Amino acid sequence: MITTVGHPEPHRSSVPHLSAAEVFAACGYREAVDALRTAMSTPTNALADPARQFVPVENGVMLLMPASRGSALGVKVLTVADPGLDQAPARIQGLYLMFDGTTMSPSAILDGPAITTLRTPAVSVAAVLDALPQRPLRVAVYGHGPQAVGHAECLAAVRDVASVRYLVRRPVTVAALGDADVAAIGLDEAEKAVREADVVVCATTASEPLFPADWIKDDAVVIAVGSHDPDGRELEADLLGRAHVIVESRETALREAGDVIMAIAEQALTADDLIPMADVVTGRARPSGKPVVFKSVGMAWQDLVVAGAVLRGASAEPAGQS
Repeated sequence: MITTVGHPEPHRSSVPHLSAAEVFAACGYREAVDALRTAMSTPTNALADPARQFVPVENGVMLLMPASRGSALGVKVLTVADPGLDQAPARIQGLYLMFDGTTMSPSAILDGPAITTLRTPAVSVAAVLDALPQRPLRVAVYGHGPQAVGHAECLAAVRDVASVRYLVRRPVTVAALGDADVAAIGLDEAEKAVREADVVVCATTASEPLFPADWIKDDAVVIAVGSHDPDGRELEADLLGRAHVIVESRETALREAGDVIMAIAEQALTADDLIPMADVVTGRARPSGKPVVFKSVGMAWQDLVVAGAVLRGASAEPAGQS
């Protein structure tokens, strides 16, 4: 069920407002992946997305990510609190605002972090789906936050998953993972998990490579989403040099993706080596014969597509359900 935020003017319509729980109930990972792949298979103005805006404020930073696609307009507005700000109920807070491109009127308000949590794994899986090995997947995940868990769940929504192992620095402190299979980074079992993995997900705050390039087998897929600063990376340049490197767009990767920027600076690959994910989804590029790396930093059009899928799902729900 969609709740509404009313306006004091009686002639103005109410605007649907979806909470985080309502966002996740309205659209699953499979639906988000399908919506993104459909969007990438049709003409898009994704490359015209403005660069995300970072606005420093007293207790952190505010992010704005506007996009337009067809008759839909949207902008994600988030605040990221400084570490240790006790007054903040969550470090990342915000809203996704949808507008009707014909009337220019607000059409919906959605929980912003929920859109990010749903979008990021869906983008990764949409990009690499055709490159995944045709067998039940062994997955190794660096990290333990929502994006780490979300990627494992998203992969399981579209393919058979044989196992998932989370690789973390201090397993005893990761209560959020419950009974999940967890190994400590630096131990032999963590190395074994990466060497045997069909898919390796990197969803950490690390600024230095997490593992040696030669741990990755030749038909593995590596997804890196943790770093989106030009001077931070989770992957060694040598790995990108021996892999097919898929990115959201060359322009975005060359501006924000430290893994890519530093690998190019170290002459492990060139900008021309980068494969836009739309080329993979549409079949214009068919990576094979060596590892596949997908490096994502997030783009505003992706949020807009996923928000649209959420609203379609919410509208299709029977009355009284959320």
